[in-house]
Amino acid sequence: MKTVKLTDLAKTIRSKNAGTDKITFDIIFREKANYELVKNSGVISKENIAKLYGITEDRISDFVEFDPAYAIKYTIYRKEPSGSPGDADTFGSQQYPPLLGIDVPVKD
Repeated sequence: MKTVKLTDLAKTIRSKNAGTDKITFDIIFREKANYELVKNSGVISKENIAKLYGITEDRISDFVEFDPAYAIKYTIYRKEPSGSPGDADTFGSQQYPPLLGIDVPVKD
């Protein structure tokens, strides 16, 4: 099956703090067709995000497919609060890279 990288379909892929104990992720698309392709493929789901990040699904506090903005957003609980000793990403802005390797199936 033919695939295309999520990075070739999305306008924005980012992560950031959502308070001291959460990190939120945004995948935003310019075109409705690209958004629908990714949404309908199922590659971005609670189950797949948990596998991708090596966490249990209960660490995902929110998961939203927001049709009006062509966006998929999810939020995960941090292991420890932002800025705790050993926290390597206080602002949560470097947590999105695993998303960059996602392949989205497309019809030939």
